[in-house]
Amino acid sequence: MCEINKLHTGELYLPNDSAILEEQVRFLDRLYDYNHTRPTESAKREAMLKEMFAEIGEGCYIEPPFHANFGGKHCHFGKMVYANFNLTLVDDTHIYVGDYTMFGPNVVVASAGHPLNAALRTDGYQYNMPVHIGKCCWIGAGVIIVPGVTIGDNVVIGAGSVVTKDIPSNVLAFGDPCKVHRNIGDHDREFYFKDRRIPDELRERYHLK
Repeated sequence: MCEINKLHTGELYLPNDSAILEEQVRFLDRLYDYNHTRPTESAKREAMLKEMFAEIGEGCYIEPPFHANFGGKHCHFGKMVYANFNLTLVDDTHIYVGDYTMFGPNVVVASAGHPLNAALRTDGYQYNMPVHIGKCCWIGAGVIIVPGVTIGDNVVIGAGSVVTKDIPSNVLAFGDPCKVHRNIGDHDREFYFKDRRIPDELRERYHLK
């Protein structure tokens, strides 16, 4: 099997294969162009993302600089996804992100890994495992998500966390390694930050009472 055909199989492969590099550089050129757009060129950015990504929904916003191994070619975003500065998607294989998910600054989502055996690493071997992030998640600043992880819907990952295992839906999780702290529930229908209450008009509008 050609090396390029192993990108999405989870098998060990050599990423410096000429066919892989040729394709990768082509997409990185487009990413370079995206990162050199002006803040006033929002329509141009949106059009470019539709060309760069495997799938991307309406209303997505990715603040440059944005970094991706394949320029977003293997990224699948739903609608209204927001990413702050320095989102890094190691998209050697597929990364899936659901609708309305937000990324804080300096988040890393990695789909590529390297074997623990030093001899294999010396020869440059790599493997890729897809990452899935659900709908309506908030991934805090500086979070790192490693290959093969699945995060459910409505999850908040605290800033600086390292996510090494799957996280279920509807929870607050944080730490290194990232662990579930508590469910998101009744308390969060009344308070938005510590002892700060959600205004009554908003609680009524969003049926939080």
